[in-house]
Amino acid sequence: MNNEKDFEERRNASLAAKQAMVEKYRSASNRDDPAAQLRAAERRVIAENRLARAAERQEAKLAKLAQEQREAAERAEAELAAEAQRQEAAAAEKAARAEAELSLAARVVADEAARKAARDAKYAARKARKN
Repeated sequence: MNNEKDFEERRNASLAAKQAMVEKYRSASNRDDPAAQLRAAERRVIAENRLARAAERQEAKLAKLAQEQREAAERAEAELAAEAQRQEAAAAEKAARAEAELSLAARVVADEAARKAARDAKYAARKARKN
């Protein structure tokens, strides 16, 4: 029986609390209450400020994104220019090496031709002495 009393007390306390919450809601929802109107106005101002801050954050985010895209495009352009410059330098170096090799080959051929001419002149002089 003691448990039944405790249950009844808890049930009555719960019902009283629910009834108090309903009364509080009904009194708070009174539209003619100046305090309620003031609280509602404050909530509207807070909500508007929150929306304004969210819009500012979104605008800043978009501006940052646009800036990052511009910087990425500039980096890509600079990398392309640097790559083109490296390729031009490599091509110029390759051409210079080829020119140097051709020059060396030309000097070797010229030296051989000069030696052959000297040898032929020597043989011709010897032949001329014999005859």
